[in-house]
Amino acid sequence: MRQFEYTSPKSKQQAVGLLGKSFDETTVLAGGTDLLALMKDDVVHPKRLVNIKQIAELRGIALQPTVLRIGALATLDELAVHADVRSHFPILHEAIWEAASPQIRNVATIGGNLCQRPRCWYFRNGMGLLAQQNGESLVLKGDNRYHAILGNDGAALFVSPSTIVPVLIAHGAKVRIVGPSKAREIALENLYRAPKTESERELDLAPDEIVTEITIPAADANTKTGYYEVRQKEAFDWPYASCAVVLKMSGANVASARVVLNQVAPTPWISEEAATALVGKPLNEETAMSAANAALSKAKSLSHNKYKITLAKVAVKRAILAAANPKSHTGNQG
Repeated sequence: MRQFEYTSPKSKQQAVGLLGKSFDETTVLAGGTDLLALMKDDVVHPKRLVNIKQIAELRGIALQPTVLRIGALATLDELAVHADVRSHFPILHEAIWEAASPQIRNVATIGGNLCQRPRCWYFRNGMGLLAQQNGESLVLKGDNRYHAILGNDGAALFVSPSTIVPVLIAHGAKVRIVGPSKAREIALENLYRAPKTESERELDLAPDEIVTEITIPAADANTKTGYYEVRQKEAFDWPYASCAVVLKMSGANVASARVVLNQVAPTPWISEEAATALVGKPLNEETAMSAANAALSKAKSLSHNKYKITLAKVAVKRAILAAANPKSHTGNQG
């Protein structure tokens, strides 16, 4: 690990003031479960770390009349065991519980989870976010079995890594960001983008900005939710594909739907095709399969990941069926 300067501000304003105009110059340290590994492997090497763990206003989880407010420094374990999360947002509880080992959940923060870097092994081995050499993609010519099957027409072929983010997006979450000039709030899905050049990042976050909180609109009694991820083993593992669904019901039929996939594209993938296939229909095997096929209708495999299309369909179908009958949902399976 290279030498770096360490700072520990006590307020958001101090933290922002210590950040610079380049990610190579400074970066934010929260739980550190991802950043420190990247620094040890010399994938990233900031000259200054701005530790935000001493900023009390970034902590806390509170259910308010219209939203659930989550401070960016809330740990995954705090969220997983929180009574309001368990009772009002069960698929968020489920996704967090599956997202990491107990040791990591006790340290990792929700803000850090939202901002974690791609798990692409080309990137993690120092070959760059787009993994290109002499203008040609190493991914297309190499081992791409875990790479994107949707949104892969551009230079970015990695997949968005978080298993928690699709649940938050399906629930309509917003994220608050503080910078040197002002604060801004955006829909969580707008935090993510597919970079076109190595100078761009996969997050709409400037080097001198900090994620400070996440808010989730309260769900009503007519809401059904489901979550499913496909992975090789029950123990902590990275999924091949995951899906979260939030359905507003009108009697026995779906009035509106949010279907969000992850680990299938450079950004969390909101499937309008699957939502359209669900609206006006009852929740059953036929409808779920129709929505799953619709969700992957535009999928395009690379040379070694065609199997992911089938697994992503499984994730969508089972997430929908989990929403229809939560008691029968068994979590994730390979």
